[in-house]
Amino acid sequence: MPVEIEQFMCRSDNFGVLVHDPKSGQTAIIDAPEEAPILAALKRTGWTPTMILTTHHHVDHVEANLALKERFKLRIVGPEAEKAKIPGIDETVEEGSVIHLGDERIEVIATPGHTAGHVSYYLPSSKVAFTADTLFALGCGRLFECKPPVMYESLKKLAALPAATTIHCGHEYTLSNARFALTVDPTNSALKERAARIEALRADNKPTLPTTIGEELSTNPFLRWHDPAIRKHLGLEKASDAEVFAEIRKRKDNF
Repeated sequence: MPVEIEQFMCRSDNFGVLVHDPKSGQTAIIDAPEEAPILAALKRTGWTPTMILTTHHHVDHVEANLALKERFKLRIVGPEAEKAKIPGIDETVEEGSVIHLGDERIEVIATPGHTAGHVSYYLPSSKVAFTADTLFALGCGRLFECKPPVMYESLKKLAALPAATTIHCGHEYTLSNARFALTVDPTNSALKERAARIEALRADNKPTLPTTIGEELSTNPFLRWHDPAIRKHLGLEKASDAEVFAEIRKRKDNF
């Protein structure tokens, strides 16, 4: 039986997510951006959290850690490389670590780039991954602590997940990302159609997530470094994949 997922907004543009294993009754919180919306989601679902899965140390992903730990006596899991910066952390994980939510296997993928120790959480049985600020819908995170080749390697790992994998990201940045993507990949008909859908969703104040790996592979320029049309548009026909990614990231920073 796949996990049940409750997605909701926190702060100005963060996504909060609850992941519930119906068989065991256990519930994980993916990052803790803000206490009140998380409490509201728990009340709405009737679920009781047993752990927080932290992706990285930025305050908009850990702000409610201590309050939720005190309230629910839950355990906080987070990346080994950032343990000194994650409030209340009890257990550390790294590339290849496996944790469980009931019988649900959760695989840890090291995805540094946005921060040096960022991790993503992948549930192969339920075909869902939580990529926080590494992979966004139509985008990727800013490179605050790493150079472009590091993020490129992280995105390659995520791009290799099965195309049907559902992706939950950390922020509602999709509209801006879509507008930028069209400047890099202007002839992509799938991207044009998706951008129009996103414009309509945001006009109605509806979320653009979740997405899928398959949809990102066909429309997200940060996963399309190999595409001949993008390379030609950028004048980088003979560049390496990592160099094409770095140029797209630089352009997004200045967009």
